Amino acid sequence: MRLERSKEWWLARARQEGDAAVGAGLLAANPAVEQHGLEAQPAPAEETRIAFGRFVNLMRRRRGYSVEQLAEAACLEASELLVIEEDRHYVPQLRTVFELARTFEVPQQRLLQLAGLAVANDDGLRKEAVRFAARSESMQRLTSEESSALEAFVAVLSEQGPKRAR
Repeated sequence: MRLERSKEWWLARARQEGDAAVGAGLLAANPAVEQHGLEAQPAPAEETRIAFGRFVNLMRRRRGYSVEQLAEAACLEASELLVIEEDRHYVPQLRTVFELARTFEVPQQRLLQLAGLAVANDDGLRKEAVRFAARSESMQRLTSEESSALEAFVAVLSEQGPKRAR
């Protein structure tokens, strides 16, 4: 028995899905990926890459990890972590972002968006990333303002649904 569906039927089904995204290829191959709002992005915005590097740096320091200790905890190479923290042009591998999200206990989808590996359905994340990057100055010890900025940004990353910027 062969089922055939019209184009209109498929379009109606797609409209029923709303903002949900369907993963395919590499993203669908990893069952740990959260399946909402992920699309490939060829060139991530520079400001989100800056925020991603600062986020990794501040979360590492907040937890009291050296680069080597974070590399061990996240099953990553220390050299890659150094590049993430220092080079705003570097785009990490999917696995790297998955491991960092697991280690830092933040949603994979949002961290993928911040790293430039997925398109954010919400412009608010990009704006918050810029605010976060602007407020976080690289220092030896987290200031109370950096800690507050980091906590606020973790809350934004942990939000379930996308918020639309007005």
